[in-house]
Amino acid sequence: MNIGVLTGGGDCPGLNAVIRAVVRKAEKGGDRVLGFRDAWKGFLGNDYVQLTTDNVRGLLPRGGTILGTTRGSPYDVGDGIERTRRQFANLNLGALVVIGGNGSLTVGSRLYAEAGLPIVGVPKTIDNDIVGTDVSFGFQTAVQVATDAIDRLHTTAESHDRVMVVEVMGRDAGWIALMAGTAGGATVILVPERPFDLGRVCEHIERRHARGRFASIVVVAEGARPLPGTPPDMDYAKDQFGRDRLGGISAAIAPLIEERTGYDVRVVQIGHIQRGGTPTAYDRVLATRFGLAAVDAVAARDFGKMVVLRGATIERVPMALTQGNTRTIDLSLYDEVESVFFG
Repeated sequence: MNIGVLTGGGDCPGLNAVIRAVVRKAEKGGDRVLGFRDAWKGFLGNDYVQLTTDNVRGLLPRGGTILGTTRGSPYDVGDGIERTRRQFANLNLGALVVIGGNGSLTVGSRLYAEAGLPIVGVPKTIDNDIVGTDVSFGFQTAVQVATDAIDRLHTTAESHDRVMVVEVMGRDAGWIALMAGTAGGATVILVPERPFDLGRVCEHIERRHARGRFASIVVVAEGARPLPGTPPDMDYAKDQFGRDRLGGISAAIAPLIEERTGYDVRVVQIGHIQRGGTPTAYDRVLATRFGLAAVDAVAARDFGKMVVLRGATIERVPMALTQGNTRTIDLSLYDEVESVFFG
């Protein structure tokens, strides 16, 4: 059987580990793997490479994706669905493994349901916001990178009696901010799920300094928003898909905190460092397990499903679970952390 594989959406530590596992297991079963470059763009453009054990050696610790990635789908092209059907037939594809986030998995589920195409999904995102899986690979690496940065910022903040506002990724879900902020001992954590009151944030900081602590770390997810009618007033430009082009909430709140508290405030945007580089051991193992399980799903012809982590077990659930859904943080955990540690 010919098995296709593509990586869609943003890059993520662990993508190459999934590709490697798919290739190694497929070859064991006598199948051939075709890797499509730049996601659906390469699929529709017939831009692919045969992947073998020889050319996936050394991929396990390597960040990014050797196949390249981009956003977009067959639904963005007038005759995209028919071209997708033809490509399956022309290449004699028995299955396609789609490795991606909510957008990519939604496309995969629609192509399975509406066009009857044999697709298996593998969830990936550093934001950990995919419904159906307890954890997605890439998340743990991003949290570790952010935590390491926060640890380093504590010492420089203490040396200069400063407030550090640290912006991390998290468009609709504040998992990275919550986990890295908790692990790094942040003074305040701001997440998309809970609109913030900047006045209350400043009160937390002032109370902390009044107790003799001469440094504070404010961790803010890029998608965090203030309570309606309160500052700052954020007006984001749109990307080509009509979504807010996030980034800059830290720079917006920092001068306001400085003005209200009188403390020296500095901004640190970790940005794409969270996406890049070597995946942690945990993410390498999880990505490998997902890749192996995806080939099992293909062999069982259990299409329209994605492989997920439930507890300690890899299971399969419908990709359709991702459509229009976001896995947000557990607000009870956020509230407990806030009540004990903030301020």
